[in-house]
Formats: sequence, C-alpha cells, structure tokens
Amino acid sequence: MAITIHIYYTGKPGDARKFAEEMVASGIVKEIRAEPGNVKYAYFFPMEDTQTVLLIDSWKDQASLDIHHASPMMKQIAQLREKYDLHMRVERYIPDEQGIPASDEVFIR
Repeated sequence: MAITIHIYYTGKPGDARKFAEEMVASGIVKEIRAEPGNVKYAYFFPMEDTQTVLLIDSWKDQASLDIHHASPMMKQIAQLREKYDLHMRVERYIPDEQGIPASDEVFIR
C-alpha cells in the first residue's frame, strides 16, 4: 500500500529553504528519487508561510520506506537538519481504497 508523508520544515528565516536547496545541490534528493520504491520526493514553498518548506515524500509501501530510513543518506539528512536547526511536523497519508467519490469528481477538472 502506497504511503505519502508531508514533512513541514521550519527554522530561522530562510534556513528551511537553504536546507532544501542544499539537499538538491548535494545530490541527496537525486539519490532518494533513484531508490527502489520511491514514488515522489519534492519540495514546495507555502505562499502564506515563507519560513516553512513542505516535503512531499511518497513510497510504494512501508518496506520501501523502511529501507530508505535504514540507508546511510538518512545520516546526511539528519546532519543537514541539525546544521540549519530545523523543526519538523509530519503528516502521514495512505490512499483511500475506495477512490474519489463521484460527488467530488464534479469539482475536478
């Protein structure tokens, strides 16, 4: 079963964005996207909160996520979070097995 995780990174002004930029520049993001089972790994910047960065991280299943969490790059990620003194809020989602209700479909273009 697919798993999607939203991680909201916050810190001192500009630090969450610097963290995301360094994750990309260092090649860590590219490595994560190449891991078996990774479906999506993308950063977003909320318009109403310029001090927060949202990571949307999706995996094929829990086993793929567990392998990622046991990988050496998790240490690199933790070091970068420490470098920028970031705090995290995490939300975890699994797909609705029934899909989108027909009553909601009319609002989707």
